[in-house]
Amino acid sequence: MLEKARAIQDQMSSWRRDFHMHPELGFKETRTSAKVAEILEQLGYRVRRGLGRTGVVAELGVGKPIVAIRADMDALPLQESNQVPYASQNPGVMHACGHDGHMAMALGAATLIAGEKFPGTIRFLMQPSEEVADEEGFSGAPRMIQEGVMEGVDLVIALHVDPTAPAGAIRIHSGPASGGVDSWFAEIIGKGGHGAHPHQTIDPFYLAAHVILALNGIISRRIDPFDPAVISIGSLNGGFTENVIPERVKLTGTLRFTEKRVQEQIHAEIRRAFEITRSLGGNYELKFEIGTPPMINSKVAAALIEGVAADLIGRQNVLPWKDELGAEDFGCFMELAPGAMFALGTGSEKFKCQLHNPDFDLAESCLPVGAAVLAETALRFMRATGK
Repeated sequence: MLEKARAIQDQMSSWRRDFHMHPELGFKETRTSAKVAEILEQLGYRVRRGLGRTGVVAELGVGKPIVAIRADMDALPLQESNQVPYASQNPGVMHACGHDGHMAMALGAATLIAGEKFPGTIRFLMQPSEEVADEEGFSGAPRMIQEGVMEGVDLVIALHVDPTAPAGAIRIHSGPASGGVDSWFAEIIGKGGHGAHPHQTIDPFYLAAHVILALNGIISRRIDPFDPAVISIGSLNGGFTENVIPERVKLTGTLRFTEKRVQEQIHAEIRRAFEITRSLGGNYELKFEIGTPPMINSKVAAALIEGVAADLIGRQNVLPWKDELGAEDFGCFMELAPGAMFALGTGSEKFKCQLHNPDFDLAESCLPVGAAVLAETALRFMRATGK
């Protein structure tokens, strides 16, 4: 399978560079999704367009089992710094998270699978807007799920590029593979007044200082040290001139977790931290925006991917997993079917810039490995479980 993937590397590079030159933001991937759909139709897939607004679903085969392969399509609001022939042609928009590569490798896997015989159905989920949510707080994965794209799925797999690993190596493990993420938005309410008469006010900055100390103590003093979790303050805004104490101060932040009970505990502790304002004569308003769940790789899916990778690229190129709490809405799919995401190394001496950076690029030698592992994993599962 890896040899077959290497034979179409030039085609995958061409797809990837085309996507890179024409990046589109979340839920605006009209050109991208049209091109993806056209390629999949040419390969003989049954294609549905416009799912989850701009998503594409493509199927080949019939019956069970059903294996889904997901790739995200959206870019980031960044101005690219790379001086390459395939640099972004859309000002202020760039594929800085490797989704151009994800699409190219998924299309590569679709090409490889189309040339094979297998029992069951392969389903490609070309997903919009992994990076951002819409006006109702939903990113692309839950929007596609609302359209029924996970009906009947027995296994769902995906990959994400990893510039910290050598090009063509992979990382995979079972268990938590990313953090769940929620956002919180708060307003601390005091009593405004003249800066020369603070005793006649209830200073919201003074209240905020106590709240910030309490928030920063939650992880170290309230959460079990063996439970991965993060609380970060992202913004603090208040006031409008130097000699007036304002009435209100706004704070916003994010929280990360891998267990639902920890998520619930963090919510409760954040509320407790803001209660300090009332004990000091002020008040607060607080709301949470529930984001995506943690991504939990199933043991079966992770073991299958690990075995495929060991066969294709050698056990020495299957590297230890790097624990971290970045968010990925692929976890929404894995709440409905067993699955796993593996990290694909894209780094080299030339390509070592991290994700979400205007200088990010990837070593295209990784593309055949990603496509081959996706295709072979799906085929082995279908052949092992199909009738």
